[in-house]
Amino acid sequence: MVDRREFLQNSLLATAAVAAFQAGGAAVANEHLTADEFAAYQAKRREQLWGLLGDLPREHKPAEPKLLKTEQGPGYTLEHLVLDLNGLEAVPALLLVPEKRRPNAPGMLYIHWHGGQYANGKQELMDGHPDYIRAYAPVMVEKGIVTLAIDSWCFGERNHGITDSRIEMDTFKEMLWRGRVLWGMMMWDEHQALSYLASRPEVDPHRLGTMGLSMGATKAWWLAALDPRVRLCIDLCCLTDFDELIRIKNLKGHGIYYYVPSLLKHFTTPQINELIVPRPHLSVNGRQDLLTPPEGVQKIRDHLLPLYRKYGREHDCHLQIFDCGHLETPEMRALIDQWLDAHLVHLPI
Repeated sequence: MVDRREFLQNSLLATAAVAAFQAGGAAVANEHLTADEFAAYQAKRREQLWGLLGDLPREHKPAEPKLLKTEQGPGYTLEHLVLDLNGLEAVPALLLVPEKRRPNAPGMLYIHWHGGQYANGKQELMDGHPDYIRAYAPVMVEKGIVTLAIDSWCFGERNHGITDSRIEMDTFKEMLWRGRVLWGMMMWDEHQALSYLASRPEVDPHRLGTMGLSMGATKAWWLAALDPRVRLCIDLCCLTDFDELIRIKNLKGHGIYYYVPSLLKHFTTPQINELIVPRPHLSVNGRQDLLTPPEGVQKIRDHLLPLYRKYGREHDCHLQIFDCGHLETPEMRALIDQWLDAHLVHLPI
């Protein structure tokens, strides 16, 4: 507990730090902030970031989930669910429950990729993709991690029979007319899905992770920034520095879902990612991947490592560039395996 004077001092410091960013400052003077003051600063910035994401259904109270069916697989039960996350559109989901798990098991929100493959979605957890990523379901079963995957807006069972970019463009445009932002609604769904995962009796709500490839990666680090309940963030092949993406003239590489009005007036990629500090963050990216230029990854790393050094532990931030393109390599998988064990599975209950 802090007294009123200390609370006001912390709030004033956090407000001053936010104002410095808005005025174009390159970085917060973190050397003048205690850990508590930095946390207060993060909370203010987090609310600002939410505020850029359009009209969100914050007042909606989700109905009870619907269990459509369960199926048994080798070492797991798979629940097919329909979740009410936003009050506008039902959200099909898969919940993977390993048979061999600790009481209060860790939970993972697995977020699927984009790839222009609107017929795909949550099923990526079970099947992976032959050219980009192997399925993570066997990994989660072996480690006893209860894992939830949902269909994003426009994907899987939410593509409304349209399996090309028309579904994304039409959804983006209609939402904009109605005061919503597609990326904001996507993030809201993941935020609410994390709440559902945390509510499951099998899951320890203090051991939650999020991970994904490509669009799933971007969602993973945004969600970790927006939601401090995320204990571990793992993103594959999409830690994109926005300014560097502009410099190399590759805005076309990302779908329209990716773009948030006025974002760059308030945030850079490093400034979003600093909202994750000091929670563990693993990011693996390809040197030949123009969706996430390596110079931008280095810039983000240079910004984050000093913060982890001061406010957490430096080894809890690992941003690595591999000699590959937009795909997961065996070396990436081995590193992710280590991080799942160290930062989620083997934590004390």
